Amino acid sequence: MPRRRIGFWYRFTAVLCKPPLVVLLKRDWRGMENIPADGGFITVVNHNSHVDPFAYAHYQYNTGRVPRFLAKSGLFKKGFVGAAMRGTGQIPVYRESTDALSAFRAAIDAVERGECVAFYPEGTLTRDPNGWPMTGKTGAARVALQTKCPVIPVAQWGANELLPPYAKKPNLLPRKTHHVLAGPSVDLTRFYDREMSPELLKEATEAIMAAITRLLEEIRGEKAPEKPYDPREVRIAQRRRTAAQERARQKEGQGK
Repeated sequence: MPRRRIGFWYRFTAVLCKPPLVVLLKRDWRGMENIPADGGFITVVNHNSHVDPFAYAHYQYNTGRVPRFLAKSGLFKKGFVGAAMRGTGQIPVYRESTDALSAFRAAIDAVERGECVAFYPEGTLTRDPNGWPMTGKTGAARVALQTKCPVIPVAQWGANELLPPYAKKPNLLPRKTHHVLAGPSVDLTRFYDREMSPELLKEATEAIMAAITRLLEEIRGEKAPEKPYDPREVRIAQRRRTAAQERARQKEGQGK
């Protein structure tokens, strides 16, 4: 299937965004040969800065295969930003509503039309203290197994040094380098034609996240933790600690 044309809105947005990105970030971009020249596919990318969606989009724009991001539905509603989001073909995500599955269906439709859909499988900025990818959500795996399309893992590093996660001010000097490495497609064939169970999606997601993490290890020249940071496990552990502390306080109060 032929690729979709880039279109006016994407080119116009690129004209606005590329100059400041070129000024703010040096580039170490590798692996563009792994981005398919034609046909539908998805990319799965780690997320460690509010700047990196723009920096990564710059990388992929330069491959000629523009990404369609999944983004919060509120961004599509008003003004120039809404017009740009709609015009560039981004995919709205309606959280906690009857339309919550529409993004999943739209992503499948986009892949089947021969487009690229970009997933941040962590679902949010990483909370790993050292910036490694966290455990992933299953949306990318679900689309990949439904469509059997290529899944290109992409690791990036450097935008987080310009603007660390949850920081309010950028660290402009010295000028940072945006490192991007795209790898070959993740082999998910062992998951094909099996029941789409939560366990299957979890296994496929773990394979996807492992591929991204290996690429980031190559960029950073160091090993990631053996067990990925899991926000759910951390929340459960924190609740247990809080409950234990409360029980201890109550016990201490009863002893007085």
